[in-house]
Amino acid sequence: MEACVFDLDGVLVDSEPVWEEVRRAFVADHGGVWQPDTQSRLMGMSTGEWAAYLHELGVRLTPDEIARGVIDQMAARYRDAGVPLLPGAQAAVRRLAASLPLGLASSSPRALIDVVLDATDLTSCFAATVSTEEVERGKPAPDGYLEAARRLGVDPKGCVAVEDSSNGLRSAHAAGMRVIAVPHPRYPPAPDALGLAAHVLPDLDALTVNLFT
Repeated sequence: MEACVFDLDGVLVDSEPVWEEVRRAFVADHGGVWQPDTQSRLMGMSTGEWAAYLHELGVRLTPDEIARGVIDQMAARYRDAGVPLLPGAQAAVRRLAASLPLGLASSSPRALIDVVLDATDLTSCFAATVSTEEVERGKPAPDGYLEAARRLGVDPKGCVAVEDSSNGLRSAHAAGMRVIAVPHPRYPPAPDALGLAAHVLPDLDALTVNLFT
């Protein structure tokens, strides 16, 4: 393997509960109706995609206004409460960065990616970072992972992707990458998506370069 590409939300940062809380409240406050499958559908969507979807739920704002409002609230939560890193996240990134070039393919907007990496002192560990704002389609399409490989200068087939969600696993697999799953216990991936993973790990402490051979 020539490189490793991480997802951010749900893999390095325990942000999915924060995203759910913020977006659920935003939908309720602006006239929309949260559906039972809304959270699972949102995971992996690009900013434009999830803003349009929340508008379809009845939010009485334009998608651009929805995106700005939710992202501003997310940034405020990170500033006020700190970035909720998952156990072992910093150590795993630094451990792998010592052996391989690292990329990041995230559904978070660029502004939040930069906030998280700066606040956690991990910016220098990543040779390339991609927000799905910067590609045509969000996950489960492979666009973000393909762009990360392009920016790293490696063949996607020479990359390992570390993912947690159904859409993320499908995205990395569709890009031709070898996939390692670290499922979030609160938001487990669908069995068919999990079946795409070469390895399923209980936590980030189990993520070592030995898995890449």
